[in-house]
Amino acid sequence: MVSNSFQRCVWAVICFGLVASMWGADKPNILWITSEDNGPHLGCYGDDYATTPNLDGLAAKGLIYRNAWSTAPVCAPARTTIISGVYPPATGGQHMRSMVNMPEFMKMYPQYLKEAGYYCTNNSKEDYNVAKPVKKVWDESSRDAHWKNRAQGQPFFAIFNITTSHESQIRKRPHQAVHDPDKVRVPAYHPDTPEVRQDWAQYHDKLSEMDATAGQYLREIEEAGLADDTIVFYYGDHGSGMPRSKRWPYNSGLSVPLIVHVPEKFKQLAPDDYTMGGETDRLVGFIDLAPTLLSIVGIKPPQHMQGHAFMGKYETDPVKYQFGFRGRMDERYDLVRSVRDKRYVYIRHYMPHRIYGQYIQYMFQTPTTRVWKKMYDAGQLKAPMTYFWEQKPVEELYDLEYDPDEVKNLAESPSHRAVLNRFRQVHQDWVLETRDLGFLPEGEIHHRAEGSTPYEMGHNNEAYDLESVFQIAQIAAGRDAESIPDLLDALRSEDSAVRFWGALGFLIRGIEVVRSHENELLLALKDDSPYVRAIAGEALGTFTDRNLDAVLRTLIDGSNMVEDGVFSAMYNLNALQMLGDKAVGVREEIKALPDTSPKQLGRFGGYVPRLLEKLNEDLNP
Repeated sequence: MVSNSFQRCVWAVICFGLVASMWGADKPNILWITSEDNGPHLGCYGDDYATTPNLDGLAAKGLIYRNAWSTAPVCAPARTTIISGVYPPATGGQHMRSMVNMPEFMKMYPQYLKEAGYYCTNNSKEDYNVAKPVKKVWDESSRDAHWKNRAQGQPFFAIFNITTSHESQIRKRPHQAVHDPDKVRVPAYHPDTPEVRQDWAQYHDKLSEMDATAGQYLREIEEAGLADDTIVFYYGDHGSGMPRSKRWPYNSGLSVPLIVHVPEKFKQLAPDDYTMGGETDRLVGFIDLAPTLLSIVGIKPPQHMQGHAFMGKYETDPVKYQFGFRGRMDERYDLVRSVRDKRYVYIRHYMPHRIYGQYIQYMFQTPTTRVWKKMYDAGQLKAPMTYFWEQKPVEELYDLEYDPDEVKNLAESPSHRAVLNRFRQVHQDWVLETRDLGFLPEGEIHHRAEGSTPYEMGHNNEAYDLESVFQIAQIAAGRDAESIPDLLDALRSEDSAVRFWGALGFLIRGIEVVRSHENELLLALKDDSPYVRAIAGEALGTFTDRNLDAVLRTLIDGSNMVEDGVFSAMYNLNALQMLGDKAVGVREEIKALPDTSPKQLGRFGGYVPRLLEKLNEDLNP
């Protein structure tokens, strides 16, 4: 006779089997540990100055990627890339803390995982530039989110984001350095001062703290007996928080550590080049993370995702290039695109008249930034330490093998002409293939997408004639005098984006060209587009004097974020900033502009007040 206790045991085994079957017992758990604002400055990456034993231990039983790129050199657009699997310039989400909608057919990757039975948690930063397509993308997204809260037997996907290494923590004072500042390596582009050494040493101190936290998350998995069932990723979200790394699509701003550990049980899901304790030079990027994640759990990545799975059931062949971008960074506009292969980095500037180190309030809180700028202004620096405070070339090309600090620009080198031409073409093909929306003024992205989404608008050639806009953008940024007739034609275009680039082309070329075409720019000062007016006003106000009153009046008239909109205000206030003391004539009008952001501006809200604060500071010493 079978005892009741035996029957209960049998039923327990059967029930557990049913639960395991329901959730998919053959599916791995997936743990992502991420950290903020740090490049591959870890012991396992060969940094002898670093103290990172936990991540070094993970690397010893996993695979490190030598050529991993974050796509964007700042958090919000980088995370937007990951959550969507689509380049932010294609969705319109490339600008810092912007917000756009995705098409209905797109999902954020946790939605796919939840449909496959996964319990999905995010602890806790989101910071996406795309709106959530449904109310609840995650099962839990908060500081309390944890894989332990899943149903029994349910596979989990869990992110733990570590903020210890964030830019804001590098500059906190007082701080007692653990790593000796005298022993830190100062990159060639930074001045060698006590402040710079302190910031770099403190950065490494924070990496050690980050490493300790990562170790706690790894031990939780082990103590729960789940190490053999869990694939682990560790990565940083972009380069270090130091100036000229964060916010810049150099390798120094985009190169990140990426370590992947696959337990023996799931070795069939490991990358083709996986070896325990090994490393790979395969090019991978944040654009590849979503399709890779889906591939791991057995879902074929949808066609709209623009990356390539580098492990799992649907692993693809390695790619030859990775791509990066820079748009508006906080309150300052810029437009930069970059491409790398395993050896070279190519950078294309579309606003070369702007210096690298535009004043960004948040960036200037770092001691390195302030002392660096002070020394430049005092004439105490030599190249390459001067470059960051000067206008940009149109193109840059660096050989990472011989120039890891990216300070020897090879774009003008005759011996590298073939390499340069190859990267030019790869960049141009990528812009057209992804339907890069960055060549529209930011407000135009939203205006043209009314009733639709920026992604869908970008794929509608009637709404966005990318070929025409991109062609004139390349001409405008080129600085050559022979293209003036093309710029004049652009000013007469029916497309406001083409007119924008026509005006910008004159501003980029400077005083002689602007003065020679003052009448055409005066007509542009009355354009229907506030963005064209802002650029024409900056060109005229910077390089001429006869029409300064009209210029200042035009710029002020587009600078009220409540009446004119946040994007018009940002473009026009940036133009006023560039006029320097010439804007004194409207000092009182600037003081009278609303400096409290309306609630409906949301994530954009803080930038106009920052611009006004800086303008008032400069004009009212």
